[in-house]
Amino acid sequence: MPRRLLRLTAAVALAALGGCSAAGVLNAAVSHKDFQADKGLAYGNAPRQKLDVYMPTAGTPPAGTQGRPIVVFFYGGSWQSGSRSSYLFVGAALASRGFLAVVPDYRTWPETAFPGFVDDAAAAVRWTRDHAAEFGGDPSRIFLMGHSAGAHIVMMLATDGRYLAAQQMSKADISGVIGLAGPYDFLPLQDATLEAIFPPALRAASQPINFVEGDEPPMFLAAGERDTTVDPGNTDRLAAKLRIAGDRQVEVKHYPRVGHALLVGAIAGPLRGFAPVLDDTSAFIDAQVSSASQRDRSARALPSSSAASGNVYQMRRSASASAGAKAEPCAIEAKPASATDNADCQKQNTSGHND
Repeated sequence: MPRRLLRLTAAVALAALGGCSAAGVLNAAVSHKDFQADKGLAYGNAPRQKLDVYMPTAGTPPAGTQGRPIVVFFYGGSWQSGSRSSYLFVGAALASRGFLAVVPDYRTWPETAFPGFVDDAAAAVRWTRDHAAEFGGDPSRIFLMGHSAGAHIVMMLATDGRYLAAQQMSKADISGVIGLAGPYDFLPLQDATLEAIFPPALRAASQPINFVEGDEPPMFLAAGERDTTVDPGNTDRLAAKLRIAGDRQVEVKHYPRVGHALLVGAIAGPLRGFAPVLDDTSAFIDAQVSSASQRDRSARALPSSSAASGNVYQMRRSASASAGAKAEPCAIEAKPASATDNADCQKQNTSGHND
């Protein structure tokens, strides 16, 4: 595509992404030959607790697995807006790479405040695990992916183990996390609506960086160097904290000439020339799946491998459960902004931009 036409396509597409309308240009360019979709599946009772599943129509699952790797994608929208239908292009792109893609809606402000949308995300991930086999997915290969507010949500699941624990899951059940332009360390707030979404007593508990312990899943963290919506420093500070804590699999990439919306827009076919976000995401997932398969083969080659493998799995779950059982920095339950309980929570006084 000529560069001038590419720029024009980008401008129109990103204008669509910036509004509240449906897919527009990016979704119109999607080829439906690479996937089948099952839409509007309920993972809860609320109207917005529904999700779409994108199943690849080509290729086969990796050898020796129970099915295809799964990617659960959460969109952004400042925790106030967004629709899964607008991200058809993401589900289709992931399916074209052989992944089972799940795109949930979740409750937003003013229907809920923090941590309601994170609770919804945990419930959607649990539903995905429980129903994966019905769509050809491997429940032992679940990856979380999010953009903007969605990246914040997946990172809360990956760092604060209480959300998954409430769904009888743990960090060990997540094979990897892809965060695109995420606000992970964004206090103090500078917006009245965000101050309502994140009540004062819960603000420290809303920062993923505060919960890093060294037992997080492998991470791919990406940011656009021209992002003026979410400070790319959020990505760098979280990566540094993960590495200091002992997380060894942390990959960071900054894309030049890429802003906030284009970082996710580049996943769509017409805009892939701007940044290899889809290629890099696919490579990260494939590498994790390959490493896990090698570990599984090595475990089976050991004497009494079945028992040993089971013990390792139980050890990982037990370690995660023990971590989740320690004293909590503050209660995770929705409260009005005037709540004074847990006011002694320690706040993270680092600068960041609002999502």
